[in-house]
Amino acid sequence: VQLVESGGGLVQPGGSLRLSCVASGFSVRPYVMKWYRQSPGKEREWIAGIAGAGGGTTYADSVKGRFTISRDNTKNTVYLQMNSLKPEDTAVYYCRRSDDYWGQGTQVTVSS
Repeated sequence: VQLVESGGGLVQPGGSLRLSCVASGFSVRPYVMKWYRQSPGKEREWIAGIAGAGGGTTYADSVKGRFTISRDNTKNTVYLQMNSLKPEDTAVYYCRRSDDYWGQGTQVTVSS
């Protein structure tokens, strides 16, 4: 099982990024998939999740209305579209399968 995140980088406040999480060794189709983030000196926090069957989504209040989680089962990939980014969104972003496997993370820095 492997999860590989990509798409992070440096973006100005108000900008957008799309993160990708490519899964291998299993099919994402039946699993709840989640995004977390961790800022320096803070605990890792859950920010978004997407269900397997049906694809229902949930979000932390801090990102609701700005971030969108989605999945493409044909590409075995989960995405996080991030809009209206703020400096406080700066963090390492992690993909997670349900409550077990983690990816290695991708850095997002929001700064002018």
